[in-house]
Amino acid sequence: MNLLTDNPELYEHQFPDPDHVAARFVDDVVRRFGGGRDLLDVGSGTGRDAGWLGRAGYRARGIDASPAMVAHARTRHPHVGFTVADMRAFALPERFDVITCLDSAFLYCHTNADLRSFLDRCHAHLRPGGLLVAEMRNGAFFLGSTELLDGDTTRSVAWDGVTYTSTTRLWIDHAAQLLRRRRAWTWPDRADPLVQHSAWRLLFPQELRLHLDLAGFDVLALFDRPGPRTDPPWSPGCGFGDSLSGDRLHVVARSRPLHRKG
Repeated sequence: MNLLTDNPELYEHQFPDPDHVAARFVDDVVRRFGGGRDLLDVGSGTGRDAGWLGRAGYRARGIDASPAMVAHARTRHPHVGFTVADMRAFALPERFDVITCLDSAFLYCHTNADLRSFLDRCHAHLRPGGLLVAEMRNGAFFLGSTELLDGDTTRSVAWDGVTYTSTTRLWIDHAAQLLRRRRAWTWPDRADPLVQHSAWRLLFPQELRLHLDLAGFDVLALFDRPGPRTDPPWSPGCGFGDSLSGDRLHVVARSRPLHRKG
């Protein structure tokens, strides 16, 4: 059981985006770099971003590994097509002008093989010159900061008359190059905590460039701020910061023809 992905309404209540900053960020990036209107959102979750983009004139689709999330997205955003699929192995009949992968969904590819499979799938589903827009945690941030690793974080959220409290601990698995998380949920009707474990691959900026290059992408922009989850947040027409030391990493890459040997 995963409390948030099994309860999409609770997920949106826990992580609200009433101004649709993430979707508007995507729209701004696509316009700046000359992307088209056929868009696939990988790791679409509740469908909030794809839904907004669909209403903004994109022909949007979404894929997610959670059946509960996809069912919720189909109900809330019927103008967008949603499919349950593994990001490392999806196969759709369409080709797209833009593929997005937001809120660190990219980092659920834990191994180099996972990363290559995902990027190969993206390249195969993009039209020539199509854009890949991704937003994720920045591995380089943890070289000089432990602020996210210093002790447990406790947070409570009230939803549907029940108060849910989470206690979260993050740590780095150096050998696997993963940021690991243990989150324990408690609420009045549950005797024992619900404990969930998850992890994200930590990628360094130049490492990300290499993976993209090998998969047939040219990096057009790589920046740490501003973005939909930075402070200060993204705003229309803002410039991009290139110190690459912030908590978030944003990449815009264009697909190019692959010339394989043999």
